[in-house]
Amino acid sequence: MEFLEQRREHALALFRIVIGLFFVIHGVQKVSKGIDLLAWPAGPAALIELIGGGLVLIGLWTRWAALIASGAMAYAYFVVHQPKGLLPIENGGELAAVYSWAFLLLAFTGAGAWSIDHLRRKSSKKSLAGA
Repeated sequence: MEFLEQRREHALALFRIVIGLFFVIHGVQKVSKGIDLLAWPAGPAALIELIGGGLVLIGLWTRWAALIASGAMAYAYFVVHQPKGLLPIENGGELAAVYSWAFLLLAFTGAGAWSIDHLRRKSSKKSLAGA
């Protein structure tokens, strides 16, 4: 278990990168289909997927971006999917539910290694130590 614990930050970073990339691709798919970015709720959802997914992917303002993305996916689940059936498997909302929980996890854990947030945190600690 120590082996796994020593690599926790890297595993978290890989999780963040993959989830962010998939979310960006989800947004690109909507935009490439010619979605009206001003149409509610699909337009703002596509922007959240593109921008929020991109921020999560690179690890910049990860907690905030993930929190907004989690809320957007929870909204999508409860407003779009849940009225069609109680369970995600019945209503086609599995992806929205999984994204919502994945982004909520990232909102609580942060970006992990290999992120701009991590670099900024290290830089601010160095500047505080040198002051």
